[in-house]
Amino acid sequence: MNPFRYERADTMPVALALIHEAAERASGNASARCLAGGTNLVDLMKVDVMRPATLVDLGLLPLAEIEAQPDGSLHLGAMARNADTAEHPLVRERYPLLRAAILAGASPQIRNMATNGGNLLQRTRCYYFYDAGVPCNKRAPGTGCPAASGLARQHAILGASEHCIATHPSDMCVALAALDATVHVESVSGTREIPFSEFHRLPGDRPDIDTTLAPDEIITHLSLPPAEAFSAHSCYLKVRERASYAFALVSVAAALDLEADGRIRAARLALGGVAHKPWRDTEAEGLLVGRPADAEAFAEAARFVLRDARAWGGPALPESWAASPPDGGPNNGPNSGPNNGFKIPLAERAIVRALEMAAAGILTNTGQDAYREEALA
Repeated sequence: MNPFRYERADTMPVALALIHEAAERASGNASARCLAGGTNLVDLMKVDVMRPATLVDLGLLPLAEIEAQPDGSLHLGAMARNADTAEHPLVRERYPLLRAAILAGASPQIRNMATNGGNLLQRTRCYYFYDAGVPCNKRAPGTGCPAASGLARQHAILGASEHCIATHPSDMCVALAALDATVHVESVSGTREIPFSEFHRLPGDRPDIDTTLAPDEIITHLSLPPAEAFSAHSCYLKVRERASYAFALVSVAAALDLEADGRIRAARLALGGVAHKPWRDTEAEGLLVGRPADAEAFAEAARFVLRDARAWGGPALPESWAASPPDGGPNNGPNSGPNNGFKIPLAERAIVRALEMAAAGILTNTGQDAYREEALA
């Protein structure tokens, strides 16, 4: 681990001044970073992927409130722990989709430490990004993206570029995208509100920049608009390679507001594990409005979401892997084409299944309820 300067702020003005001064001194990877739960940042520092010159500890700041607002929205403090957010009575009652997504991620120990603000800022789990010994445009711009022609099982099928095909790892953020959250940030220059759909970036030719957050801005809280209309018919479905503590191959946050006759009054649909950011498709949501909540409508929406999907990865894996891949390796068979191509039909089926579950009032497939999802086939 490289040496760094550590500052602990006890008030918001002090924190803003410290991060502003540190950001002005920073250059390249030697940047200023805020320290909250540290569940991702500290790991990245240990493996020499992130080398902040300054850490500003926000642990003493009063940013952990979770409160209902007069307009019916919900205030989620940036320093509130993920576990506390998931178990808060207002979240359980009004935003079960958010709770299901939080509980689908990480482990109880990590959720007890991780914060809401930090969850938004976690970095990709791309294996090439984590290996400081190989090229990576996200870690070292201009060096290349070996995943684009290499092992890409966990990587993007939507919104990627030849510069980066990494995915955003968060479960919580997929639900926040579906729930139309707003991110509130502050700097020495003032405050601003960022619609959740505009907070994370697609990679383009600068995959090293994950968000639209300025270097000297601090997330203070998130706000969620009223969502009681969706609370009875929402679902977070997560498809992963083991039952717990694994990142999504594909995840879907789906929510429906149903008329008395079963037709869809409004819909929300967001995907995780498929893009550089949580992927919400409002046009696909619009296709569902006025339709019966049935398989035909859901399949049409799923096909629309994936209309521009593209597979990536190396076309020819070692033939010896076909019958018995090494630990963690894909079993796609020799010369099977881009090795994350399976994610396109998987995502289509997951969207349909999540919408069916939402319509039936089944909240999740991750073991939080008695319901257990059958294998997607």
